[in-house]
Amino acid sequence: MPFVGDIFARLKSGSNTPVLAEIREGRIHGVTGAELLELVRRARTFLAVKRLQKGDRCGLFAANSIRWVAMDLAAMAEGLIVVPLYSRQAPAELVAMMRDSTPALICCGDAGLRDAIQRIWPGAPPHFLFEEVFNGVDGVQLDRPQVRAEDPVTIIYTSGTSGEAKGVVLTAANADFMLGCTSARLDQLMGGRSGQDRVYHYLPFSFCASWIAILSFISRGSRITLNTDLTRIPDELPVVSPHYFLNVPQLLERMRRGVDDQIAKKGGVAQTIYSRAKTAWTHKQQNRWHAAGAPWLWLADKLVFPRIRKQLFGADLKALISGSAPLAPETQDYFRMLGIPVLQVYGLTETTGICTMDDPARPVPGGVGLAIPGIEMKLVENDEIVVRGPNIFRGYWNRPQQTAEILREGWFHTGDQGEIDGSGAWRIVGRIKNLIVLGSGHKLAPESIEEKIAPHLPGAQQVVIIGNGRGYLSAIVTGPVTGQQVQAALDIVNPELPHYKQVRAFLARTEPFSIENGMLTANGKLKRDLIAARLKTEIEDMYAVKSAV
Repeated sequence: MPFVGDIFARLKSGSNTPVLAEIREGRIHGVTGAELLELVRRARTFLAVKRLQKGDRCGLFAANSIRWVAMDLAAMAEGLIVVPLYSRQAPAELVAMMRDSTPALICCGDAGLRDAIQRIWPGAPPHFLFEEVFNGVDGVQLDRPQVRAEDPVTIIYTSGTSGEAKGVVLTAANADFMLGCTSARLDQLMGGRSGQDRVYHYLPFSFCASWIAILSFISRGSRITLNTDLTRIPDELPVVSPHYFLNVPQLLERMRRGVDDQIAKKGGVAQTIYSRAKTAWTHKQQNRWHAAGAPWLWLADKLVFPRIRKQLFGADLKALISGSAPLAPETQDYFRMLGIPVLQVYGLTETTGICTMDDPARPVPGGVGLAIPGIEMKLVENDEIVVRGPNIFRGYWNRPQQTAEILREGWFHTGDQGEIDGSGAWRIVGRIKNLIVLGSGHKLAPESIEEKIAPHLPGAQQVVIIGNGRGYLSAIVTGPVTGQQVQAALDIVNPELPHYKQVRAFLARTEPFSIENGMLTANGKLKRDLIAARLKTEIEDMYAVKSAV
């Protein structure tokens, strides 16, 4: 039975058990398994009345909520293909996705989102508010889910770091396979614990990894609490006290800086213990261990680190899970110092969100773990990672040529550069399309250099390496940092690098790259080509000045 039926069976068996809640204005509103099934029934009734055909697209334009989950499950159960739309996405990008997928109807989380559609696309298909959707006819009993394993269940649009976003078609079989993999790994993390897992979730459901995560949590019978206001995450986490939750590196980096800042402001004995323990830990990781550091680490483990863990996450955290982009090894190692493992996940929308997962017992800073059981991964030309298995998508929506270009002889070409060690553990080096080719012919991935510079610029928002076709590399640094700070960071990093990887010039910009100014994708990835195009004049001037010196 496809996963939708399995989820319904799980919810029915735990009909009186709280399964899903959302926090709004500091108050928690939740539903039991039976109450979530009732919301699904009402949504299925609404869709059935509309007499849609199996395979019709259903746009879902809403922020995270209990009703979003119910609407998603209902549409898939009716044999529709859900097209999730990110509520913070640029209007022009949203219109392109909707026009491309041609939904039969669009379900909106609130009137503001509905009105936004009307403004940016006057000829849009019929759109309905959740209030209309969930006023289903009482007493109607719908049959079992109409979806089969081979049926497409969603079209998730890629972030589009260069060019127009493409719709990735995923089937029920793709999701079935992935949910089995994620659940097995979470079983391993929880160590056979009985009872409900407590999970906190803040990432938008329109992202593939987030969608797979929420389906995994529901299928396991977890108790899930949804954030509805990103500014409230620090207040909500210790209250929810989750066992684990999915993250993007940006939040973990911000948490790390926040702890440093708060302890520095308080000062006193705790600050002394913390700073000296950090130094001792760093020396230990760099094989420069000195016995004088042992007392400080012991004191921090007893007096400081437990308090930090509890204030950040509550008392029950087993691990943090990180995906979407590479996490700086220093940040992963920092949380390990606090006694919190960070498990990295690597994958793309085209691979149903996941290719590799860290082993909870042996996470390696900077790595992303082993390939999940049942799929194959290998390196080809330019150290590109290619993948095949049950997790690979069917193809891009209405783009047969682009599908053929990326799916060749059964292998999906990820566009990512990787490394694999003797144990089979993977590390992601960079993106093939981001590869910089210097005038000297040297080829390099900018991400690895950016990762080295960023830890020395804690105030920076982004570090972007450029230099394609140039004689040397330069950097664009955003955020509240001075030129002196950037130069000091380069003076530390450059001596550790071969000459062709050294950064010899830079631009410092106060305004960070963001989704709102169009420089980041919906899930926070740099639009490098667009950045280079928009800053063309400044980049040319920088190279001209440096050449004249």
